[in-house]
Amino acid sequence: MRYSAEHKQQTRERIVRAAARRFRSRGGEGAGIGDLMRDLRLTHGGFYRHFESKENLFAEAFEQGLKEVGDRVTKAIVHAPPGGELKALIDAYLDIEHCNDVSGGCPVAALASEVARRPRGARGPFLQALRGHIRRMAKYIPAANDEERREKTIALFTGMAGTLTVARAFTADQDRRAILEGARKFYLAAAER
Repeated sequence: MRYSAEHKQQTRERIVRAAARRFRSRGGEGAGIGDLMRDLRLTHGGFYRHFESKENLFAEAFEQGLKEVGDRVTKAIVHAPPGGELKALIDAYLDIEHCNDVSGGCPVAALASEVARRPRGARGPFLQALRGHIRRMAKYIPAANDEERREKTIALFTGMAGTLTVARAFTADQDRRAILEGARKFYLAAAER
């Protein structure tokens, strides 16, 4: 049976979205392609009609996860009062629901250590996705010039991802909330300087 180009693209997007959730919740090594495809009611062999390798899917899933977290933050920013964009960005990212939703949350908080273990030559797609995400968020960061804005955005994003990672390690909700609240206050004060 021949499928239309549109159907093939929709199937590919479905695989990427499902893989993005699975990789974030189980890690790259813990998410098998056979299980993923079976859960999507697709054949394991069909995977290779869409992707060259699991590594290729992992990179696309990482980028998809960054898009999702970027959309989450942007939605909060759009609804923020004028002048409250930075606070909305920080609040949306360091939110208890975001913290508790590992499979739907930030892929940097979930997968950065796995990306760092990949050979340097294989990190290009991840770095490209990260740079795009940082550019997307930079416009909401107050700064005297573009270089300062970029530096502050990188410091804010990496710090918040680290905070989310550590908060997720705690099992008690009150501990998670305390970590997130302290970080929200700290990052808002730091970024506004």
